[in-house]
Amino acid sequence: MPLVTFSSPDYKDKTVYAVAGSHTETILKLAKEYKVPLHHDCQDGECGNCLVRVTSVDRKGRMSGFLTDKERGVLVELGKLTKDDIDRIAVDDMPSEWRLACQMIVRDEDILVEY
Repeated sequence: MPLVTFSSPDYKDKTVYAVAGSHTETILKLAKEYKVPLHHDCQDGECGNCLVRVTSVDRKGRMSGFLTDKERGVLVELGKLTKDDIDRIAVDDMPSEWRLACQMIVRDEDILVEY
């Protein structure tokens, strides 16, 4: 079971267990389940309000796979990704540290989620 640590300058860090491989366990769903006050509005990848910075605790850089199409569009709109970033991610198979909590599925790795 992976550990997900939620960190914010306004709240005490909170580490929780996630179910790896559920294909439905998003960061937002996990935050809501454990009452982590992560901002969100639409919960469908349209608004960008649930923007988080995610890093791998073991620094292997996997961080739960590729961006969804919705994430890619919103992150570009928010200025968190450039076209060069998108091209680099596609070629190097490196994930973006910026994700939408409602879109990112938790996989089998320990991660730090800054919100």
